[in-house]
Amino acid sequence: MQLSMSPKGTIYKSPYPDVHIPKTSVFTHVFASRGPGDVGGFPGATKAFVDAVSGAYLTRAQLRDLALSFGHGLRTHPATKPLARRGDTVLICSPNSLAWPVVLFGSVAAGLRCTTANSAYTSRELAHQYTDSQAKLLITTEDGIRTVREMFAELGVAKGEGDKRIIVVGRDLRWAGGPTIPSSADAAGLLTMEDLLKGGKMESEEKFDGKLSNETSYLCYSSGTTGKPKGVETTHLNVIGLLSIISPHFPPRKAQDVMISILPFYHIYALTQVLHLPFLLGLPVIVQPRFEPTKFCANIERYKVTIGLIVPPILVVLARHPAAEKYNLSTLRYLCSGAAPLGKNLVHQVKQRLRKVGAICDISQGYGLTETSPTTHLLSVEDSERKMGSIGSLLPNLEARLVDDDDGNVDAEEGSPGELWIRGPTVMKGYLNNPTATTNSITPDGWFKTGDVAIKDKEGHYYIVDRRKELIKYKGFQVPPAELEAILLTHPDIADSAVIGVDDAVEATELPRAYVVHAYPEKIQTAAAEALFAQSVVKWMETQVAKHKFLRGGVGVIDEIPKSAAGKILRRELRELAKQEATTVKSKL
Repeated sequence: MQLSMSPKGTIYKSPYPDVHIPKTSVFTHVFASRGPGDVGGFPGATKAFVDAVSGAYLTRAQLRDLALSFGHGLRTHPATKPLARRGDTVLICSPNSLAWPVVLFGSVAAGLRCTTANSAYTSRELAHQYTDSQAKLLITTEDGIRTVREMFAELGVAKGEGDKRIIVVGRDLRWAGGPTIPSSADAAGLLTMEDLLKGGKMESEEKFDGKLSNETSYLCYSSGTTGKPKGVETTHLNVIGLLSIISPHFPPRKAQDVMISILPFYHIYALTQVLHLPFLLGLPVIVQPRFEPTKFCANIERYKVTIGLIVPPILVVLARHPAAEKYNLSTLRYLCSGAAPLGKNLVHQVKQRLRKVGAICDISQGYGLTETSPTTHLLSVEDSERKMGSIGSLLPNLEARLVDDDDGNVDAEEGSPGELWIRGPTVMKGYLNNPTATTNSITPDGWFKTGDVAIKDKEGHYYIVDRRKELIKYKGFQVPPAELEAILLTHPDIADSAVIGVDDAVEATELPRAYVVHAYPEKIQTAAAEALFAQSVVKWMETQVAKHKFLRGGVGVIDEIPKSAAGKILRRELRELAKQEATTVKSKL
């Protein structure tokens, strides 16, 4: 393990040699041809993305041409031309679909910034991202139209004006050689993706070469270490840097390899490593709209899937769900988990069960954050068994520190935990329109403070052991406590609130749990009344937030939220309280 000393402390280097990172646009890098008939390094006629439901697919050449056509439509159609100038922002809010790579790469080809939102967002949640990102256009599905219209109404935008900013991705797949599906009544009169594909094709994409590669390409939203969701400015260079450093460390491609996609494309993990990386590696991707255990296993059998990028809860399914033995999963050879910690026991369970159905499958994991584009560490296939539980080694071109204080003046002792800091070409430009949050997260000399606490062993493998930040991770989703607390405080019967994450060993994830102070304690004098109120709060929150933010860990009613003298919530005390409550419940069973 290479390391060096600086005035600020010990800097750990990657064990791998640096790689060249081109300074160009994402589109140019991904679709660059190396010869006649070649698209991105592989024959243009080979499949790139396949719709899992219908079997309709896009070849590499079709995707390039459709993206350039969509970009042309954005720049020239009378409805979108004033809202799609170079540097403008488009918001994509859609479940996974075959249209995603077309609208994403088409928007990038047109020189636009893309901000990607969870399709399960409520109108209020969507409004925050739309306004904060300064988006001018919004791409959604027929199912999302109603929420988008509600959002515009809440923002005071007249229906006619709001409708001019909507582009609909329909259910009809004729444009990709798929089935004909009638449009819904909600989509009547709205501009569609197909409308924008009819007007011609860009001769060449907008260029972002040299210094221009530092312009923002994607705006995924993250809560960072604290607070409300913030727009992470990911540049063209950040994305290309990520693709360049991770490509050499992905398992060598085999001719029969096929990847399945169930990670949501709006998240940076899938955005870069399902929509970009497989294309560069020549891997066809099976696009499943959303995760459903039986369909997931059925699609592995149907398409002879060999590779999957996943999150720990999917491994729980493979370990326990009956579908894992009902379908032929023997083609699986590599699964890589991210977005949340992966434990040894779960890996062993999955590997043993897959062996029963004939699959010799390596299971690895990586680590990263939205702010680092995302992956900074990856556990190699060779070490996946021996170092199970580790996030792996630092990737090329990156540097790391383990620090024991907020300012980075004190190193963690060798073998002891310290906050992980990262520096390198994949670290974001900053948080959009939020210089204070950027300054608090990135030091003047370029170190991003992850908020996660890690240990590095003597062989240079890292282990995440804790985190300083308060973010709750539910099945790969980020759930910011502060956001839920603010919503809880709008409940007429709640005087104060705090939200923590509680571990669920069965689901291998954290569950958001709220503690609240009743505004009128005289109303809940009995245990039964208190329990009824707590359950009503759980149900009420389900009307306020997206599903992944539901209070699945329940609600506890307490007399006072523990806080420091400065007014900061003492979450550690609440976590201890939650553990005590869980122990009490078990003892009564």
